[in-house]
Amino acid sequence: MNQKHYLIIGGSSGIGLAISKKLAEDGHEVYIGSRTAEQIPAMKNIHHFRFDVLVDQLPEDQLPEVLDGVVYCPGTINLRPFRQLKEEDFLSDFKINVLGAVKTIQGTLNRMKKVERTASIVLFSTVAVQTGMSYHASIASAKGAVEGLTRSLAAELAPKIRVNCIAPSLTNTPLAARLLGNEEKLQAAAERHPLKRFGQPEDIANLACFLLNDESSWITGQVLHVDGGMSAMRLF
Repeated sequence: MNQKHYLIIGGSSGIGLAISKKLAEDGHEVYIGSRTAEQIPAMKNIHHFRFDVLVDQLPEDQLPEVLDGVVYCPGTINLRPFRQLKEEDFLSDFKINVLGAVKTIQGTLNRMKKVERTASIVLFSTVAVQTGMSYHASIASAKGAVEGLTRSLAAELAPKIRVNCIAPSLTNTPLAARLLGNEEKLQAAAERHPLKRFGQPEDIANLACFLLNDESSWITGQVLHVDGGMSAMRLF
């Protein structure tokens, strides 16, 4: 196996943790930047540094000289009626989802350019960008910008760095806990999807890891939906 080095921002819980575990189990060196570390498994090839994307700079001395890939996982679920949203809500979502990704990519670009073949960046959107959903105005606006950033950077950084984006539907993570807080909510969430279940972190991690490795070397600039069929069909 060709061991690689990956940076996962927000890799200590939810989808980010599932990605980190899968990469580490496959023998890669994984560097996690996050505000907490309680759930991160004790493995010799997982390295953690405390990182709040809104206030901290990436620590130069805790990253490898060469990075084969970067995954930016931090996100928000700010679901409120449009009339109740304030400018600060839109700005907060934009800072975390878009500007945090920009800071991370700019801070690691030179390390990714040093790879022998191609490096890979994976970002995250939401099904609510393609499929209009009530109460999603703020987060859908921010994630729409992430999709635009994905395509723009894929063009600008080709052929050395590939850039792709995953757009999940509702996934069982700490971020979505209040939307899946009881049996009634769990059942309703499952029924909304054509495949009759909501997502698990591993569903998303499997695609993210595929996009990071060489098997996806001819894929860039794509927004890929892992959403139980939510964006593509309606069952009547």
